[in-house]
Amino acid sequence: MEKKQVDKKEFKLKDPLGIIGGIFYLKRIVPLVLFFFLCNTSVAQFAEVKIDDAKQSFTTVTQGAVVRLKYVVTNVGTVPFLIKDYEVECSCTSAEYDDMPVLPGKSTTIVVKFDTKSAYERQDRVVYINCNTKDGFIKLRFKGNVKKK
Repeated sequence: MEKKQVDKKEFKLKDPLGIIGGIFYLKRIVPLVLFFFLCNTSVAQFAEVKIDDAKQSFTTVTQGAVVRLKYVVTNVGTVPFLIKDYEVECSCTSAEYDDMPVLPGKSTTIVVKFDTKSAYERQDRVVYINCNTKDGFIKLRFKGNVKKK
């Protein structure tokens, strides 16, 4: 069997990008892929926020009242702050917030509603706002006393 010698000009025409090269190609591409992977994972993009009053008190209310608490959250980081959803301990508590990203240096207000219809005596509740911070959430807390009717 006779070996045919390949003309370099003909080979360049078949491989205009120069990517056919066997093991030598891998030596070039693996470090490049590894570099991009490390760049994307080592510099995580998390929002940093400051909450003006993360622990609030509504003092004493009569059973059946709906308490509304406002929490001002300021984005002090360099990436937009994104709220995904929220988690509460019971169905008597809910949160309202804007779905739009909060740009660096800007603020948003999260309104927590607490329906005291089924609650009484001392209350201490936590609302977890799932977002793109390093921890994956921010914690809003409120306390108060509900006087029975």
